[in-house]
This record gives sequence, C-alpha cells and structure tokens, in this order.
Amino acid sequence: MLERFKNHSAQQHLLPEGREVLLAVSGGRDSVAMADLCHRAGVKFAIAHCNFGLRPGDCDRDEAFVRGLAGRYGAEMHTERYDTRAYAAAHGQGIEEAARELRYAFFARLCRERGYACVATAHHRDDAVETFFLNLFRGTGLEGLRGIPLHSKFNIQNSELHVVRPMLCFSRGEIDAYVAERDLAYVEDHTNSQPVAQRNRIRLQLMPLLRELYPGVDATMEQNLRRLEETAEVYRSHVDAMRSRLLQPYASVLPYPHPPLTGVRVEELLALAPRRTMMFELLRGYGVNAAMVDELIKALPTEGGQLFHTSTHSLTLHRGHLIIAPREAARQPRVESAEAALPVRWDRSGREIYVDGDRVRLPLRMRSWESGDRFRPFGMEGSRLVSDFLSGLGLSRLERQWVWVMEDGGGSIVWVVGLRADERTRITDITKKILQLTLLPTHN
Repeated sequence: MLERFKNHSAQQHLLPEGREVLLAVSGGRDSVAMADLCHRAGVKFAIAHCNFGLRPGDCDRDEAFVRGLAGRYGAEMHTERYDTRAYAAAHGQGIEEAARELRYAFFARLCRERGYACVATAHHRDDAVETFFLNLFRGTGLEGLRGIPLHSKFNIQNSELHVVRPMLCFSRGEIDAYVAERDLAYVEDHTNSQPVAQRNRIRLQLMPLLRELYPGVDATMEQNLRRLEETAEVYRSHVDAMRSRLLQPYASVLPYPHPPLTGVRVEELLALAPRRTMMFELLRGYGVNAAMVDELIKALPTEGGQLFHTSTHSLTLHRGHLIIAPREAARQPRVESAEAALPVRWDRSGREIYVDGDRVRLPLRMRSWESGDRFRPFGMEGSRLVSDFLSGLGLSRLERQWVWVMEDGGGSIVWVVGLRADERTRITDITKKILQLTLLPTHN
C-alpha cells in the first residue's frame, strides 16, 4: 500500500517533493492512515486539527489524541476551536456548511502564514462514490457527478488554497486493513454509525443495497467516476473558452473609482445553446443559481433594467448588455475646495468646477444621490431629477448607485460629482468670489 501511495502521489503531482504539506487530521482511521503513509514516504508535514465543539467530551478527546500523534511524528501541530453552532446560526448556515467554511478558512490562513505547499485531506474512494450520489440527488450537474477531485483550488480571504487528496486511490476496506496491519491507534466518531446525516444513510443503507443488487458496483463506480472526470475536463475547457470570449470589462463614464464592471452582450446570451445550461456555467462564478438563470432568460428580450442580486454580485440588463459588479460600496470620491481668482480655467473633463462663492452656502457635504433629488444641469433651463439626468447619460442602474452629489448648507445640489455642475452657481460678470472644487485621484 505504501508503494501505491507513493506512485499515485507522484503520478498525480499531489505532494510536492521537498516542500512541507499541511495534513488535515481528525484522528479517525482515514486521516491516521494518511499521516502514517506520509511519514513512511518521507513527506515533510505539519498537522492541522479543528475542534468544532459539536460532540461534548469527544471533541476534546480527539484533539488530545491528534496532539499526541503529531508529537510521535515530530510534526508541528496547529489546532483551533470553534462554537460551530453559534457560527452557523449567525450566518444562516447548516452545521456542515459552517464547519467546512471554518475549516477551510483555518487551512488557508495557515498556508498563507506558514508557507505550506498544500493541504492534504484523507478522502478515499468510497467517499467519492457517496459524494456522487449526494450530488446526483441534489441536482448539482456534471461538476458534482465527478465525485471528489484529486486537486481543488479555492480563493479564500484573498489567498489561494490548494487541497489535495492522496488517499482517493484506496477504498475504505483497504484503509481499514492497513490500519489493522500497522496496529495504528485512532479515535472513533460514533456519529458515523448513525443513519441520520444523508451521507451516513448513503453509506449505511444505500451502498449495501447496491452491492447486493450489483456485486461489482464498487469497481463499476470507480470506472464511472474516472469517465465523468475526463468528461468534466472536456466540458470545463469549453466553458472556460466561452467565459474568456464572452465576459469582458465594461467601461463606465464615472470618473472616480468604483467596483469593476463585467459585461456580456445580450445577443451572445440569446445565441447560447443549450441556453440555460451555458448561461448557468457562464455566470455561476458570480453566485448565480439555476433559478436566477431562469429569471434572467425571461428578462433578456425586455432588457428591463431590473437588478438581480446574489450573495456576492449584482447584475442588470442595460443597453444590450448584461452588466455584473461585485456587491461593494463605492468609496466616497476625494474633493478639494479652495478659493480661486479670476480669470478661471475651465476643465472640460468635469473633474474640476468653479462656482460663484456667494451663491453657495457653506458648509458643503458629499452624499449618495437619492430618489427625488433635483438640480439644474449646467447650461440648461429648468430643473431635472438627478435620476433622469443619469439615465440620459446612459448609466446603468448598477452605475447609478455609485453616483455622489455635493450639496451646500441649504440643501441645494451644487454638483453631481464628476458629471455636471448646477447652473444656478455658475460664474457671471458680477461674480466677486470664486470657489474651486476639484475631484482628486483616489489612492489605495
């Protein structure tokens, strides 16, 4: 088994030679076997253990066991404790989702701070089969049906986490036999034998039934997962090429920093086939789910301009484009005010304006524009709603939410910042005092 482990890891480039790896060790049979195989294979490693506080008494026992295991191997030990139930409730998550989020954030931080090459988890072949059935019944599509990949990369807290799974070449039975042969101590999670969680029910009830009906199901599923992984590679290549071709930066007329915009032409979306599947793959990275894809497809012909929100992004249809932006608040622009002397230089870019200082009531303040705001655009007769002015400039609803106005002490809008000054404050032949307002570059 050791030779299979070493050959498999080398062929699949799982454990970088000469670099330290972080092993995720719970203390159960699978992770104990992985630690022992890594030790015997000469892999340099540290150990990470998460105490989720979900099984009073047992969690502390597991942590103490893993700490002793790390000591026996001379490996550095990292552990962290969580109130997982409180975290799940605060974030509106299930326990499993919360634990996964906490665990991967911990691993990402350790890899970033300590320079570990990757995190190795002890998922094995039976886990991959169980994941296939879980995802099949959840309807996750082709990506989910490939089970558990050998490599995964996640962007967590602005750093990339590389996760490898060197035990996927072994079955649960082979790992059990190895642990018995090596007489390895481990801790047992008694909840694994309770048919409560969906994964446990698949392992304890569905798989025995399938083995009874189809005696060769384990070998068959191993082949199926390999074919699905290869099919997924072809599919991913096509989807990646589609994303690179269709998703492009979308230029805005806003003259100050704002969240980046991405756009895709509506005519390109309408030409996708099969449209629903391809739109889902194109947009899934922005948090779009299948239900929202259906809503977007209905809205495509109308380009109604409504906003669609995911947990991470906002989307809108505007002037032949689907525009996408992160759900971030735009930073307030920096504006400098100073008195100026006649004659003045007019700045045609709109980043600098000169107003009659006697027609402006100090102090000036900056705020986001609001529904119902009115001003008199420079060079025009009569007032206009700021919302109508922004629509006339061709700004999408996404861009409009990042527009700022400057108003004086009397509540009158002096400037739609960077876009248009108010006519009522213009300099005339009788102007005695000039106030210069300058939009400054924003530095990170």
